[in-house]
Amino acid sequence: MQETLMLDGRELAKQVRESLKPRVASLKQQGIQPRIEAIVASQDPASLAYVAMKQKWAGWVGIESGSFSVTAQTSQNELLDQVDRLNSDPRVHGVLIQHPLPKHLDEDEALSQLGAEKDVDGITSQSLGKLVAGLPGFRCATPLGITKILDHYRIDCEGKRAVVIGRSVILGKPMALMLLERNATVTIAHSRTKDLPSLCREADILVAAVGRPELVKGDWIKPGAVVIDAGYNKVEGRDSDVGDCDTEACSRLASAITPVPGGVGPMTVASLLANTVDAAEKTFA
Repeated sequence: MQETLMLDGRELAKQVRESLKPRVASLKQQGIQPRIEAIVASQDPASLAYVAMKQKWAGWVGIESGSFSVTAQTSQNELLDQVDRLNSDPRVHGVLIQHPLPKHLDEDEALSQLGAEKDVDGITSQSLGKLVAGLPGFRCATPLGITKILDHYRIDCEGKRAVVIGRSVILGKPMALMLLERNATVTIAHSRTKDLPSLCREADILVAAVGRPELVKGDWIKPGAVVIDAGYNKVEGRDSDVGDCDTEACSRLASAITPVPGGVGPMTVASLLANTVDAAEKTFA
């Protein structure tokens, strides 16, 4: 039996970061300091940890970063005023609105107000519309990271049957569109899909992005399929995060699979940083 290839996102993310360092140095020589700002809920430990990790790697590359903490006392007007300030600040090249914000705030309105030229996470309606239309623009960081993994490992999507489990606007839907751009035949599955296991068994490329720990079982996998696990779930009693796939069981049939952790996650951050550098370089355009 052929050994399953582990699609190493950590090593690829390291290569992406290394490639960004000379580009950042060149920008600095021309008087431009790339900078990303995050808007994050101060009461959400997971969001704070995620933003801190992004800031760590941004600093390693040479990108400056900052954050605006949103609390239970922050009003919608204060949130929108901060988005306006970041939109108009020429020193800021990328803005990340870290989901989720407190429930009393309208996150969609804040995203609508964010300019597409600074939407380095690629999740505003403008950015998503450009993806649908096939126009240039920033692509959603997680699906972009997944496509970089596929390209790096020379996984050809053309003519392949792809199934994406999950229909969120930040992962499932843009992932399906980006696979379609690579000439895959794509099906989006969701909570109302009938006989999900049978559908998954038809997939040459299976992307699990639904946020349910180990939903995808080993006998759901078509022999030789490529499995992309984009889930990160906390499970009581487990020492590390758990994906949406049962990795050990799925690996018995898959030709290649992304591990959790160490697969999609590092490439999400690397793609966000790459988009920020792209945004800074566009100030010359």
